[in-house]
Amino acid sequence: MLKLLIIFIGLILGVVLGMYLPITYSTSYSLYMSVAILAALDSVFGAIRSHMEKKFNTAIFVSGFFGNAILAGFLAYIGDRLGVPLYYAAIFAFGDRLFQNFAIIRRDLIDRFTHK
Repeated sequence: MLKLLIIFIGLILGVVLGMYLPITYSTSYSLYMSVAILAALDSVFGAIRSHMEKKFNTAIFVSGFFGNAILAGFLAYIGDRLGVPLYYAAIFAFGDRLFQNFAIIRRDLIDRFTHK
């Protein structure tokens, strides 16, 4: 339970730092950044789910976090250069998994709190 608390504290700290640090990027990169953030969030929710299922592996999380974000950004970039909206593939894949992981986490938490 302590690890789960640390994960949530890290997530909240990252969101707060991201909101208040004066880091900006050009609007021309907003498409790439949005799909990369979606992919990173998918990895975070996948890590929370795997931790709750007692299957968490740090190497898998870190490689997935950066690998998924880079792959999603690369797909968006290649699609932009080719004039084909390839970023839709990343949005669909990572968005679907993000909502599936969230649903599983939600159900697990509800089961834990209602069966005590």
